[in-house]
Amino acid sequence: MKASIYVSLLLISLACFRRADAQLTIFGGPQQNTAHYKIQDVEQETESKYGFMAGAGIKAQMEGPVYFAPLMYYSQKGYKVTYTGSAFPPHPDALNNDVTLHTVELAPLFQVNFSSQPSYMFVRFGPSFAFNVSGKETFDSTGNKPISRDMVFSFGDYSHATVAMNAHLGFQHQSGLTLFAHYGHGLSSLNNADGGPKIFHRSLGLSLGWKLGRKK
Repeated sequence: MKASIYVSLLLISLACFRRADAQLTIFGGPQQNTAHYKIQDVEQETESKYGFMAGAGIKAQMEGPVYFAPLMYYSQKGYKVTYTGSAFPPHPDALNNDVTLHTVELAPLFQVNFSSQPSYMFVRFGPSFAFNVSGKETFDSTGNKPISRDMVFSFGDYSHATVAMNAHLGFQHQSGLTLFAHYGHGLSSLNNADGGPKIFHRSLGLSLGWKLGRKK
């Protein structure tokens, strides 16, 4: 199932890139991750974890300064949480949890350029769909027994995919160098289990990119 998802994402990206005026950019950089985490509507204390993202995007003009700018990338997410109540997943006896998550994301974004000059500022916005490839969680259970294991993705555990809304603010230099800050605000919960915690990703990062081919 995972292989078919990745193939579909690749085909969508290639179909977009067939346009004669489409431009390809590769990018990557660090990001700070955490989660908005609730158990029975009670917000839990969380800590940030650092990760990174890397991938490629294309840009095709729609009308005037507006472009369709989909991105496809790897993103390392995560969070640390301390519990005030019982949470499954990870386990009813867990006291805390330290999560590292590896995802492949497709973000069909729209870009608006602030200038028609060769170098310009821009904003991008739109949703992203993150498909969870793998994850590791480490937690202390009752009696302070540490447990480290692979995350389980199913209809009764962690979700196979999540949705977020994204906002980017960046600068494109005429040389092809691109720099942008990005924020991701999770809209769907990482947890699927009935009655379990509500877990919404939060990510903030800075990426450096390079535009390939003709610069415009």
